[in-house]
Amino acid sequence: MPQGKPAGKVCIHLNEELLCELFGQADRPKVCSDFSFDTEVCGSSRTEALETLNWLEKNTAS
Repeated sequence: MPQGKPAGKVCIHLNEELLCELFGQADRPKVCSDFSFDTEVCGSSRTEALETLNWLEKNTAS
């Protein structure tokens, strides 16, 4: 996403199964490649992860 991904918007590179279509490719954004899974951030389910991400996006926007 050339201008960055707006908070609350799904990445345009996710497919119908919510998997990254750029995974493993050289043109995958560095921020995505550098992301490291952590249960403190992601929780134990997709729902928990999205709740945390939504909170972070709302509370850390510049």
